[in-house]
Amino acid sequence: MIKRKEQYNEAAELTVNQEIRVRFNETDPLGIVWHGYYITYFEDGREAFGRQHGISYLDVNKFGYTTPIVKSSCEHKLSLRYGDVARIETTIVDSPAAKMIFRYKIYDANNEVACTGETVQVFVDETGTLSLNLPPFFEEWKRKVGLLK
Repeated sequence: MIKRKEQYNEAAELTVNQEIRVRFNETDPLGIVWHGYYITYFEDGREAFGRQHGISYLDVNKFGYTTPIVKSSCEHKLSLRYGDVARIETTIVDSPAAKMIFRYKIYDANNEVACTGETVQVFVDETGTLSLNLPPFFEEWKRKVGLLK
């Protein structure tokens, strides 16, 4: 039987909200956001999350890692349009695995959910090797923000 060394705090949740304004170049001829831009909005949310919580791409890179996305999903509920101000809610999902899972909700100006989604990122070191264990810096970050006891 394998025992986990650490206790994960399933109740802990870190969320960041980021406002965006839909730009003209993100829309189709009818002024509706093209579906592929929602993934870009997810990235805007991840970057805001990283800056606020000290786990940005640049922070990760300082420790010799990159975090490529290996899975993404996106469910469209309502259309955003040119000029709309939307809010991206980005939440990290705690996992004992060596990966980062983010969930997203994009709200329109009426605070209705326009889109939901999720991305999964893994840790790859400078040699291109996939990390099967939590990198030490990420383990320390999880402790610092209360995701790991």
